[in-house]
Parts: sequence; structure tokens; C-alpha cells
Amino acid sequence: MAHVRVRAPELIGKGGWLNTGGTDLSLADLRGRIVILDFWTFCCVNCLHVLDELRELEEAHRDTVVIIGVHSPKFVHEADHQAVVDAVERYGVHHPVLDDPELATWKQYAVRAWPTLVVIDPEGYVVAQHAGEGHAHALAKLVEELEAEHAAKGTLRRGDGPYVPPEPVATDLRFPGKAVQLPSGTFLVSDSTRHQLVELAADGESVVRRIGTGERGFTDSPPRFSEPQGLALLPDGRVIVADTVNHALRAYDPETGAVETVAGTGLQWMQGAPTSGPAREVELSSPWDVAFFDDRVWIAMAGVHQLWTYDPAARTVAVAAGTTNEGLVDGAAAEAWFAQPSGLAAAGERLWIADSETSALRWVERTEDGYAVRTAVGTGLFDFGHRDGDAGQALFQHPLGVTVLPDGSVAVCDTYNHALRRYDPATGQVSTLATDLREPSDAVLAGDDIVVVESARHRLTRLRLPEEAVRVEAVAHRTQREATEIAPGTLLLDIVFQAPSGQKLDTRYGPSTRLLVSSTPPELLADGSGQGTDLSRALTLADGVAEGVLHVSAMAASCDDDPANEYPACHVHQQDWGVPVRIVPGAAGRLPLVLAGLDG
Repeated sequence: MAHVRVRAPELIGKGGWLNTGGTDLSLADLRGRIVILDFWTFCCVNCLHVLDELRELEEAHRDTVVIIGVHSPKFVHEADHQAVVDAVERYGVHHPVLDDPELATWKQYAVRAWPTLVVIDPEGYVVAQHAGEGHAHALAKLVEELEAEHAAKGTLRRGDGPYVPPEPVATDLRFPGKAVQLPSGTFLVSDSTRHQLVELAADGESVVRRIGTGERGFTDSPPRFSEPQGLALLPDGRVIVADTVNHALRAYDPETGAVETVAGTGLQWMQGAPTSGPAREVELSSPWDVAFFDDRVWIAMAGVHQLWTYDPAARTVAVAAGTTNEGLVDGAAAEAWFAQPSGLAAAGERLWIADSETSALRWVERTEDGYAVRTAVGTGLFDFGHRDGDAGQALFQHPLGVTVLPDGSVAVCDTYNHALRRYDPATGQVSTLATDLREPSDAVLAGDDIVVVESARHRLTRLRLPEEAVRVEAVAHRTQREATEIAPGTLLLDIVFQAPSGQKLDTRYGPSTRLLVSSTPPELLADGSGQGTDLSRALTLADGVAEGVLHVSAMAASCDDDPANEYPACHVHQQDWGVPVRIVPGAAGRLPLVLAGLDG
């Protein structure tokens, strides 16, 4: 097979290396191995999907393939080295990781999206690049071809890889996610990294029992979970569990200890799959939190930027809000856009939402025509910080949890600011309740106290609800990615997609590609926004707008190209990009974004 002969740039990053036992790696150290670079950032649910997709490949080709995670931060908090160390343990990353807080290697490889995978052959040349998720099948086939080719050439070196696991740490909880208070007064906590639920006594410290074997898996008896997160108490006393990496909902009965799978198949939902029906027959995608609202369990479906519902009586699921497009758009539920909703709290006529990737606090409310989505705090994917005051200019940084307080205000677990914040709907003001919390991800009311899940301190922390808010100095940020310079006038947007080896575009039922384009501000584009099926489009840039963000969502479906197979397997490749752009005369008039294909 022929490859474009592009030498892979060196791996550099000021944060240094993790999971190598203190050894710095270079590409020369990896010569003779097939190297897969995984450009990721730990806030990104699509990146977490790719980590899961790579596990099987990593195990099956451990003696020939070395996966290197290149951590490339979006949020300021993600440039903190200890936060990267925590994330590597939290998400079970069992390969070397380069901490690249200044995006040096990201720029060397001209990466434009999280996640991006780059394949380097045993001689040190880049042979493929894939943006987004859903590429595991193509990667496995490419790895097999590279193994055969380089074994024949004598350039393949087999053996143990450079991964060195860190020493385990003994704590009762390990990166807990969410919590709920049971009627008995005890707390049930999702112990995410250990794949368990843990019941703690009313003091929030003493372990009463553990639910689950502690091994990653998907069985009811014995119960096995995979990075569980959200918990919601049902009127019948059972607890619904968002079993995130199993893409499922489980029901736990505190009285009997029984665990039952009530929704999901264990497989991840992909474009084209059913979005409603019998709950056990419909695939879900990284459910992150759950809340009981309007006689339904509402699901923060972080993996597809939507809200779904589960009806415990009918045992059905359905999409309730969101289009799967990533961003911040209010309006009728079916037309709204979310960005990784990760926290839910129901109170009265509103369902509050922590919309993490837009650093926003939003809510769902009933209308005459169904439901509508509104935003209280937040402006979009690239603006974040720690700023109190009027909600119109207040800032959060990747919040994961929301809790309704007794006075009707909302406490926000402002995760990447290590703070507990408060939004008061009556005044429209945002204040800070507490700081120096380490990645708070949820909070539970307990009498006059609020019990905060300090995820990165592996504990529950009890705080007295203060009468006055804490004052902090305002800080505002934009994501540190450099803007791409483009010429004024007409811009040719090209989505580069080449069907993986052994596959072809699936055109049996019409076009197999989709392209959706929008911008922030909307005035950036005079023409070219909207949806279409061509992967190339001419965009007309408006006069008088100097910079902005292009939001691009692309999808392509390919099937195995085997005439002898009547029912070939099909694969969906999809990715969303948010590309900061600056209009500069004389700059490039074409913007290529690689969905999948050979480098170059």
C-alpha cells in the first residue's frame, strides 16, 4: 500500500510525560512500532469516547502498537498539570500521555479538532489522520496492514511498550461523580473511577456498603458498572443510575440491593439510529446525569448534546430537546443546541441544566407547545472565566452540577473554577458561595448544609449555606487556540474525507454525507450557512466583521466494500469543529478540515 511520505514531527510539551515511570519519550524511541497519537482534552466527551474505542485495539496489538495521548487543553484549568494527572487516572488511560499545555505538538501536526488521531508507521512517517470518533474499525484494519507490510520489510519491532502504571492510592472514593441523599439520610455516591456505587453514612464519610464488583463491565448480577455518574431518586424509592460508559441507565433498589438495566443496549448511539422506542432496545450516548421531572427521568445525554427522557411506567425513551449540533441556541426544545449537558436539577416548573462546554446555566420550561430552552448564564463555546455580577456578563468555567436551593436560587458546581456559585433568578445576579473546592461535580442539600462532591479530592465536603456570598476578583478567558487567518470575500470550506481502506461511501439510500455550517456572530457569514450534503461549500464572509468562530459539523457514512457480503457492516464518521477565524487580506481562501484520510 502506498503512503504519503511525511516525516512525523517530534513530540514536545512543557508539561512532560505521564505513565512512563518518569522517562521522556521521543519518536526515535518508538521507531519500529506503529504509533497512534490521540490528541485529546479531558473536558471533551468525544475524546472520552475515543479512549473507550481504543481500549480493544490497545489490548489486541499491545506488542506492535503504542498509543500516545497528547493532552491539548481547551480550558485554562486543563493546562494545570495536576489536573491532567487526575484525568489520566480518572478515565483509566493505560498508555503514555504527553502533557502539552501550550499546544506545541498540536500546532506541529496542524490539528484543528478534539479528538484527532494520527497514525505513524514504524519508519516514522505519518500515514493517516482521523478527526472525531467512530474510527476504531478503520484503525484496526490499517494496523493489520501496517503490521504485515513492515514485518515483510523487517522494520516492525515487537515487544513491550513504554507504559508504566502509576502507584495506586488508597482512598474510600476515587473521583466520585454525583451523589443523592436517600430517605434514610445516608448518601449514595457514584464512585466513577472504581466503577461502583458507594453508600456513605449521614456523616458523608463512613462507608456503609459498596454496590458493584469494582470491575468495569455491564452485568446486573453480579452488578458491574463502567464509570457511573448521575443519580436520581424515583418516587418508588429506587435510584436511577446514569451508567455513562456503558451508555445505559440502571435502577438500584436500596432495600434489596438489586440492580436492573432499564435503558440502553450497552452500545453507543450513532447518527441514524432510533431516537425513541422500548428503552432496552434503543442505544444511548454517555448519559451524564439524570433528574425526575414531569413524571419522567430526564437524561443529560452528554455524548450527543441532547436531553432525552425515560418513562419508567411505559419503559420507553425519547429525545426531548436538542438537535445533536453542539453550541448554545435557545428556543423550542426540538430546535435548541446544547454542548455536553452534564448536570440536571428539577424544581417546580423548571429543569436546570449545567451545559458544560458552553460554560452555561440553562433551563427547560413548559410552554403551550411543549418545552422550551432558555439560558441564564453563558454565551458560547469559547468564553469562560470566573466573574460574578449580572447574569448577562457573568462567567463560569465548565460547570458539571446544579442544585436548587431552598430560596429558589440555583447552586452551580463551577467545576474548573473549583468553586460553588449561585444564580438568583429573582435578581439575575451571580455570586460565589465557596472557593478552594477541587473539581466540584455535584452537590446535595442536607438540612441547612450543602454537601459538595469534591471529585478531585475524592470526598464529600459539607458546607454551611452562607448568608452572604464570597467575593472574588473577576477573571475572563477565551480558549487559547490561535485563530486561523482567512481572506475576506469567499472562503472555500473543504471537508477532507477518504473512505478507509476496504470501505466505500454508502449511497444506497441517497447522499451519505452531511455538512452543517453556522457562525458566531451569525453576521460573520453573509451566505453559506445551513445544512447540505456536499462536503465542500463556498462561504461568503460579510464585510465589516473582523473575527468570529465557524461552527462546522460533518458526517459521512461508509460501508465495507465486499460484493460477496449481502449485509456489509456500515460505519459513521462524524465530527464538530469550532474554528476561531480572523479576517486578514492576503490570507488563505480555503479552509480544509480533515474528517478522515491520508495525511497531506
